[in-house]
Amino acid sequence: MIDTIKNILGIGPAIDYAGLVKNGAVIVDVRTKAEYQQGHIHGSVNIPLNNLSNHYSKLKKDKVIITCCASGMRSAQAKNILKSNGYEQVYNGGGWQSLKNKLN
Repeated sequence: MIDTIKNILGIGPAIDYAGLVKNGAVIVDVRTKAEYQQGHIHGSVNIPLNNLSNHYSKLKKDKVIITCCASGMRSAQAKNILKSNGYEQVYNGGGWQSLKNKLN
């Protein structure tokens, strides 16, 4: 049960997000446009969670994708949506500010 919850939330072994980005990972920020405009990770792509299914063409299935949002809940949903649509290398980066700190 705990492993299932961890998988849903994207909690698991430490992930080298900086290394993933250095090797070409795409950061997808799934917050609303207004939230994104208030602050975001430089180079990230803003695709709000409720519009994600309309923008699959912007994301390559062979690229590593890191999702982020305000707290990690929407990014966990985005990760699961992407994985269920054939994207294999998707990581939940959690809250964007926390992820930003991990990238420095």
